[in-house]
Amino acid sequence: MDIVYISDLRIDTVIGIYDWERQVRQTVVLDLEMAWDIAQAATSDDIQYTLNYKAVSDRLIEFVSASEFQLLETMAEQICQIILNEFSVPRVKLRLGKPGAVAGARDVGVLIERGSKS
Repeated sequence: MDIVYISDLRIDTVIGIYDWERQVRQTVVLDLEMAWDIAQAATSDDIQYTLNYKAVSDRLIEFVSASEFQLLETMAEQICQIILNEFSVPRVKLRLGKPGAVAGARDVGVLIERGSKS
C-alpha cells in the first residue's frame, strides 16, 4: 500500500487539563501517514482517484480548531476516526504533538495507528 502524508500541520485549539489551559488556545502539530493505493490516480492523472490531502487538511483544521479536549489521546483517536470513516482510508498513522508542553522538551505527544494492516 502506498502512503499519502501530511507533515507539520499546525492548528490552534483548546487542549489540556489545567484551568489556565482551558482559557487559552495552544498549537498542536499533526503528522499523518495515510494508506492509499495511488496506482489509478497515477495512471489516469485524475484527481478523483486520489486521497485529497487538501480536503483531509481542511476537515482536520475545522475539527481540531473547534474542539476542546482535555487529553491529546482523545483528540488523536477522534482524528483517526474521521480519516478512517470520512475518507475511506484503510490505515492511518498519526503523530500528534503539543510543543512547549514540558519544560526542556521541544515537543511531547502521542503516536497512534488505526485501521487494518493489510
